[in-house]
Amino acid sequence: MDLFDYMRETSMKQEAPLASRMRPTTLDEVVGQQHILGKGMLLYRAITTDKLSSVIFYGPPGTGKTTLARVIANTTKAQFTQLNATVAGKKDMEDITKQAKETYGMYGRRTILFIDEIHRFNKGQQDYLLPFVEDGTVVLIGATTENPFFEVNGALLSRSMIFELKPLSREDIEVLIHRAVEDREKGMGSYNAEIEPDAVHFLSDIAGGDARRALNAIELAILSTAPDEDGKIRLTLAVMESCVQKRAVRYDKDGDNHYDTISAFIKSMRGSDPDAAIYYLARMLYSGEDVKFIARRIMICASEDVGNADPQALQVAVAAAQAVERIGMPESQIILAQAAAYVATAPKSNSSVNAISAAMDYVGKHPQAQIPAHLQDAHYKGAKKLGHGVEYKYAHDYPNHYVEQQYLPDDVRGTVFYELSDQGYEKKLKEWMEYIKGE
Repeated sequence: MDLFDYMRETSMKQEAPLASRMRPTTLDEVVGQQHILGKGMLLYRAITTDKLSSVIFYGPPGTGKTTLARVIANTTKAQFTQLNATVAGKKDMEDITKQAKETYGMYGRRTILFIDEIHRFNKGQQDYLLPFVEDGTVVLIGATTENPFFEVNGALLSRSMIFELKPLSREDIEVLIHRAVEDREKGMGSYNAEIEPDAVHFLSDIAGGDARRALNAIELAILSTAPDEDGKIRLTLAVMESCVQKRAVRYDKDGDNHYDTISAFIKSMRGSDPDAAIYYLARMLYSGEDVKFIARRIMICASEDVGNADPQALQVAVAAAQAVERIGMPESQIILAQAAAYVATAPKSNSSVNAISAAMDYVGKHPQAQIPAHLQDAHYKGAKKLGHGVEYKYAHDYPNHYVEQQYLPDDVRGTVFYELSDQGYEKKLKEWMEYIKGE
């Protein structure tokens, strides 16, 4: 590297965006991802001992995939090479694999090849890497925002370990925000700025687990805000709202408003008001509420308040919960809206709630009621001598697959726990039960 190259590289580092300058260079500087980077975890041990095998990092934007690759580059003694699959071609890979062979042959050093956006490589490009990964010519680190099990060659997957990176928590984002504002070497500390607590909470919520989004907003806020008379740049809630072009909703995920909003959401679904349900859903989504938390509440409401009045409501809610985990935001808001609207407009019944509550109460007061002998297990040796299973009537042998016999213990006989309502599908179930019983 000559003097001009050094000056250009130094200048680029100084003028690089804040999100780029703030990238950690060591494992100790990495924030979040403790499920894979906690001390003693497999990936942590592999990086610190420089024994990394081929891996694929998978997760949403801003969760640290490229950051981890850079940390590995600074930690390893191996030759580190980087490609971006959006612009790289086969010729680039041929040059890298050729150089990797020479480096290993001459110096005994491995080559780590980091490929960003690896899902952008077509099948042929991915296939080209296979023999070099298999024989150890290169150690592959792939990064992708797409599910690798759908987008990456199966043979390549079988030779790599998959690590899923999660969206950063609000607490993780807050750590990065303070670091960005205060760090004089990599961050914006030399600008003499301070950020108010409510602005920190708002930005950490609105970032949605994306560190890059939060850091970009901090940089814009500091560079575009004039200092006060005392020379300080004050990053208020209003300043941060203007930088992300989004107003803060009064919503604290750890406070009363969190519980008030989810309560109103559930009560709106229970009360068959889809407009109110969608409104409260929007408030939660706008404020960065965890979509998995919302999905869980819809599932509970589908069973607790709809029940067998419309059994499909629970199926819709469960499908929505599975879908939002796979898809993520912003598309998940459509799925949650569909599920919330379905539950809100479905016929309602809490018969199942009343039934299990009454049964649990009864069992608590009468825990020793004996199961009728004809219902007990008759498959083990000597069961019939004890009368277990004797005189049991197999329901499918009778008309309408129903036969009257005692199912409850003697002490409980005649007690009704589940009372079918006249709502929705439960009305049909009620009519069917009355029909087969001849009532």
